[in-house]
Amino acid sequence: MRVVINGSAGQLAGDIIDVLREAGDEVLGFDLELDITDYATVMQEMPALRPDLVINAAAHVNVDDAELKPELSYRVNFTGTQNLALACQKMDCPLVFFSSDYVFDGRKGGAYNEFDGTNPQGVYGRAKVAAERYIQSVLDRYYICRCQWLFGTYGKRNFVKSILRNAREKGELSVVTNEVGSPSYCRDIAEMVVALAKSGRYGIYHTTNSGFCSRYDFAREILELAGMGDVSVKPILYSDLNLPCPRPPYSPLENLNRKLQGFPPARHYREGLAEYVEWLLREGG
Repeated sequence: MRVVINGSAGQLAGDIIDVLREAGDEVLGFDLELDITDYATVMQEMPALRPDLVINAAAHVNVDDAELKPELSYRVNFTGTQNLALACQKMDCPLVFFSSDYVFDGRKGGAYNEFDGTNPQGVYGRAKVAAERYIQSVLDRYYICRCQWLFGTYGKRNFVKSILRNAREKGELSVVTNEVGSPSYCRDIAEMVVALAKSGRYGIYHTTNSGFCSRYDFAREILELAGMGDVSVKPILYSDLNLPCPRPPYSPLENLNRKLQGFPPARHYREGLAEYVEWLLREGG
């Protein structure tokens, strides 16, 4: 299979590329050198690549910056996706698109599945919902994969790295207790996405590890695994941080559609986290 992946320098994209190449697939990765927000460029260059599958891993993921620069967020997260969807329509090629728990408001009181209605509260979430709906309106073959709280070996930063770095530099931490979600190890998610993309079972899927926790509890688990359990962690609320973007307070993602389609259950995030922290310590991260 010949796969084109946009946003190839991203955290999740790196593991997806590894999984595809290990399976013998041909992967063409593009990052900033292919401007997905430019319609003419996308419509000219994408068909010339003759892909069997297009994966859009390109995104403007800074949710606070999105509130301050909404046009940038919409340009990358919606218009870029719109252009790729139109190119896929022209090529009769399936598209993988990554969405987020930010499409929900976090007020359900339980985990969200693929059949729950969306209600984004910020610019980033609204851009993702708009992109989801556009893809569904122009393509028959698509995989919309909603992910959450990713951590992996690629990319410069994620929550796990930040916790360990701040613990070493500051000796104490303040972490929010009122945001609950599903931490997810990129290697596990990449394997899930690739299996899904080769299945022909198109649709919307939540793709996370199993289990959920608060940011505070997640931080405590990270420190314990790193042998830094004695570091002080102060519980705070998100309102204490005065951040521009409203976070969904309780938005674990349930992989119900994967279950209905007969895919194997995802392993618990703690298994992936233990592997990841061990790797970080071995690499000096």
